[in-house]
Amino acid sequence: MKALVTFSAFATAMLLACGVLLLPGAADGWFFGQPSGKDFDALRESMVDDQIVARGVRHEAVLRAMRSTPRHLFVPEDRRPSAYEDRPLPIGNGQTISQPYIVAYMTEILQPDGSGTVLEVGTGSGYQAAVLSPLYRKVYTIEIIPELAESAKARLRDLGFGNVEVRRGDGYAGWPDKAPFDAIIVTAAAGHIPPPLIAQLKAKGRMVIPVGSPSMIQHIILVEKDQKGNITTKSLLPVRFVPLTGGRP
Repeated sequence: MKALVTFSAFATAMLLACGVLLLPGAADGWFFGQPSGKDFDALRESMVDDQIVARGVRHEAVLRAMRSTPRHLFVPEDRRPSAYEDRPLPIGNGQTISQPYIVAYMTEILQPDGSGTVLEVGTGSGYQAAVLSPLYRKVYTIEIIPELAESAKARLRDLGFGNVEVRRGDGYAGWPDKAPFDAIIVTAAAGHIPPPLIAQLKAKGRMVIPVGSPSMIQHIILVEKDQKGNITTKSLLPVRFVPLTGGRP
């Protein structure tokens, strides 16, 4: 694999928490400040402009999804004032909701076009699935922690994300009954790319997954399958995610 971005390029920044990429230029703090008050629409606009567009995400449909998805409704109530800050936030059960930029960046890598099906491994609070909802015909998402799976299912239903189907299970094994998928996104770090997920990716499909040890720097990996089923991988960015639970070590 050829790394497009090396960790040395980020030597001035620390990788903290989970689902977060820290970039140079944050010498005064590791997240951008956000406007005061609780005008969540304004906070969300600022988040997209200052954290996402400013860092190079250009996919218009992804930006629209990020602007319209109420991130504050996917975090615990006491965390809502911080919902649009440039960092991950705890959601309970030792899990986090990823940094907004990482959500947008990984989504853009999939190159969604409004059609097809996508599998998400690691539902969490349901935020990534909500962002994917307007970008795919159908979203399938798996969560291994029962409490998170149930709460995310109810939250997505109540907020009207009707094309999202949540399942409790081990994401390492994917969702064979619904395969193959046009795209797969994994939101927890695996020690290696799970073979079942590769098998469930359609020809000409894309998968984005953080790979690496929980105790070390991980990298976002782009996996592509060509028309003949051949696989290529590309290392994109250094990150830090919570580990993928279940499957094989």
